[in-house]
Amino acid sequence: MIPRLHERAHSPHEPLAEALGRPVSPDEGLTEHTVVAHWPGLDYYTLDDEQKIWTSVEWTEHLEDPYLEYPFAASPQDDRHAVFHLSVRLHPDDRVLAGPEWAEIAHRLARAAGIEVPGDEKGCRWIALQAQPGRLDLLANLIRLDGAWAPQRGDALRRLSEESRRIEQDLRLIPAPTSRPQNADRLVPVASTQLATILSQLADEQSGPLATVRGLVEHTAHRIARQPGAAGAATAHRLELIAHRLHSVQQDLDTAAAHLSAAARPRVAAAPPAAARHPAHRSP
Repeated sequence: MIPRLHERAHSPHEPLAEALGRPVSPDEGLTEHTVVAHWPGLDYYTLDDEQKIWTSVEWTEHLEDPYLEYPFAASPQDDRHAVFHLSVRLHPDDRVLAGPEWAEIAHRLARAAGIEVPGDEKGCRWIALQAQPGRLDLLANLIRLDGAWAPQRGDALRRLSEESRRIEQDLRLIPAPTSRPQNADRLVPVASTQLATILSQLADEQSGPLATVRGLVEHTAHRIARQPGAAGAATAHRLELIAHRLHSVQQDLDTAAAHLSAAARPRVAAAPPAAARHPAHRSP
């Protein structure tokens, strides 16, 4: 099972369309077979609602509501790209999972991503969709019910990868393919761990240098966008594209750090069978 963190978006329309594999529609209702899990507080909105099945457009509006409720909420980088999108794919030869199994995977990944915190009644709105074979998509709005921005850790992809490995074991799924060089030097795991730490620090969303640069670029873009004239709008758009590329670099570094950490894990060699051991030679 391979997790992928997509770039944060301002609107859930494109992420939801990607999860569905088709455009969102005001006519298509998404049943419980598609929306396999969601944040616990959703029951409050549907308890007295005769319409139990929402269309894909209604789901996007539900995920957009925090923007209207908290119009000044912004990320630590002072942006409003609050739509979180995580997707995971099973191995092509894996078995077909039942709805409750997909729901369990969704809740475990939501907790690993910090989107769902047990006992937290003011968390994020999120839904999980199983609309394409062997794929699960988790969408969330990072603006919490109390108006705060849900913190995102720099090692989120590593945590999601580790949780994916545990899910594979618990549900007896086919592990994601991994490669490991043969006859690796004993110092490689130590060096890999150190390098992974450096990459994680560079990619850290809260205090990493790239996050600081990206935040300054986005802040500058917002200020320029408020200036009159088409030239200012064009410059602001170019700066936003630069910020998006910086975010992609952060994600690539985070992925590289996760791969290095996985490669650095020691493998314990099994002891040879007792029957294969030669008895000590004793002189008569």
